[in-house]
Amino acid sequence: MSDVTYSAKSTALLFVDPYNDFLSEGGKVWPFIKDVAEEVGLLDNLHTINKAVRDAGIQVVIVPHRQWRPGDYECWCHPSPSQRKIMQGHHFAYGEWGGDWHPDFGPQTGDIVAHEHWGSSGFANTDLDLQLKQRGITQVVVVGLLANTCIEVTARYATELGYHVTLVKDATAAFRREMMHAAHELNGPTYAHSIVDTRELVEALSKT
Repeated sequence: MSDVTYSAKSTALLFVDPYNDFLSEGGKVWPFIKDVAEEVGLLDNLHTINKAVRDAGIQVVIVPHRQWRPGDYECWCHPSPSQRKIMQGHHFAYGEWGGDWHPDFGPQTGDIVAHEHWGSSGFANTDLDLQLKQRGITQVVVVGLLANTCIEVTARYATELGYHVTLVKDATAAFRREMMHAAHELNGPTYAHSIVDTRELVEALSKT
C-alpha cells in the first residue's frame, strides 16, 4: 500500500500516448502488447485511473508521441531503433485512425496536451515541464505506453527535473513480460518515489 498523499493543486496525471495504434483493436502496435495488456488489465485500469483523477480534481496531461508524417526521420543522422520502426510502420500516423486518440482517453476540457515528443521522453524538446511548473505541479503520476520506453524515460526525466514520480505498474504494458519486470522491479526503484498498482493509487486518491 502506498503512503504517498496527492494534493489536487500540485499533482498531475501524465497520460502518455493514448493513441488507437496502442490501445485499440486494429491498432498497429496493439497486437504486440495485447497479451501483457490483458494480463495486467490495462484498459480497465486506465479507465479506473482516468475517472479517479478527474473526480479528485487532479490535472490531466496528455503526453503524445510525434504523429508520423511522410518524410519523418528519413534524413536524420541518427534515428533511434524505435524511430526507425515508426518510420517503417507509420505508427501514430497523422490524419489516420491509428494516430487518433483512443475514444475513451482523449483530452477533455481543461486538460493539457503537451507538444509531441520525437523520442521516448515526454519532456525533451517539448513544453511539458513549462506547462507543469506554471501550474505549480510538483508530483506526477505516469501511465500509458510503453513501460520500458516512453513511460520509463519520461518518468526518469521528471525525477531529474525535481518532480515526485509515481509509477503505476498495471496501467502500462510492454511487448514482453521481461520488459515489464525490468521497468518496474529493476529500473523503477532507482528513480521512482512510489511504485503502486491501480488499487493502491485509487485508495490514495480517495484521501485527496
